[in-house]
Amino acid sequence: MRILILEDEIPAYKKLVMYLNTFFEEEVAHDWARSIADGEKFLTQNSYNFILSDIQLLDGISFDLFDDVTTDTPIIFCSAHDEYLFKAFNTNGIAYILKPYSKSDFNKAIEKYQMLFNQGDYNTLNHKTLTNLKSALKQENTIFKKRFVIKKAKGIQLLNVVDISLVMASGDFCIAMDGEGKQHTISQNLGSIFQQLNPNKFFKINRSEIVNIDFIENIESHFKNRLLISVAGNKEKVMTSSSTTSEFRKWLEQ
Repeated sequence: MRILILEDEIPAYKKLVMYLNTFFEEEVAHDWARSIADGEKFLTQNSYNFILSDIQLLDGISFDLFDDVTTDTPIIFCSAHDEYLFKAFNTNGIAYILKPYSKSDFNKAIEKYQMLFNQGDYNTLNHKTLTNLKSALKQENTIFKKRFVIKKAKGIQLLNVVDISLVMASGDFCIAMDGEGKQHTISQNLGSIFQQLNPNKFFKINRSEIVNIDFIENIESHFKNRLLISVAGNKEKVMTSSSTTSEFRKWLEQ
């Protein structure tokens, strides 16, 4: 077995390799490309059992690569994009892992690939499908913000929205926490930030805090119809206001 991994982020690549070796109970032979240019070289010179591909690579989106290089190799996409793209992938019967993914998510995607491929139900990507996927990506990118520019003493840093676990108001600016507990200052007020975020992922639990559903670890009842929320990377629990608790419960179940 030999696979191709298209992933620009080194930690994500290492996680994929670890999950692959665990799933197949052996060290899986693979090639790794972080860009469209390198991916094209591998695809034109080698054959693979399947491909694990992120959508955003260093020099563009992988959809463009598969549009330029025709391949019958099954592809499992791994990406932080959801909402429109998730629906588009499901409609076209393509295996998809949503970041941040777990070992269980990965195993289910591999099993889906095996089932579709073994039954002969796998639909290879064609120009029409890729056009639909690009359209879904464009629609998603138009609506929701993907990253914030953070000014640091040593320069400028980019903070991906998918890495934000909690946003807290602090005067005229906000503090964004990531899953590792690191703090990042965003020079915008809480209301402005909330309007730019995907409402399926982020909820404003009170006047000064926004939580990301992907980082919620535990929820417990509190007095006066409030809920205490444990968020990954944050030592202190956060709390819904009595006026937001009802909508928050509904939001969790959507």
